[in-house]
Amino acid sequence: MIYLLIAILSGVSIVLARVINYVLAEKIGVFQGTLFNYILGLLGSLLLLIFSGEVMHLFSIEAYSAPWWAYIGGPLGVIVIALSSFLSSRISAFYLTLLLFIGQLFTGVLLDYITLHELSIGKILGGILVFIGLGYNLWVDQKDSSTSNV
Repeated sequence: MIYLLIAILSGVSIVLARVINYVLAEKIGVFQGTLFNYILGLLGSLLLLIFSGEVMHLFSIEAYSAPWWAYIGGPLGVIVIALSSFLSSRISAFYLTLLLFIGQLFTGVLLDYITLHELSIGKILGGILVFIGLGYNLWVDQKDSSTSNV
């Protein structure tokens, strides 16, 4: 039951974050909103670090033994947040959510392949099916909007 609650709260937080990022992008700009997002995220992470009692682990050599590509997450996060803020006013929340899902799915498959040398055919086929469904839905929406304008 707790996992279901966490999943629901995660979905709600994603929608709320997208709305907040959209409003920030409209008011102060995409990149300023992204910077504000990351500053608040850093402050929240620091608070969690302090309250978790893990501060002393920051000074151990094991804390910095991750492979080089593990540090790409920060710049990629900036790109994703900026694109999400930029696209929020241009495409529907449904399509944006599907695009983010497809991106996360294929990134996960790629990371699994790089780190574990495993290739999940089921995840790839699932991502392709979602992508085909997204394309079909876009085609139907475009067809409906062109016939309603006539």
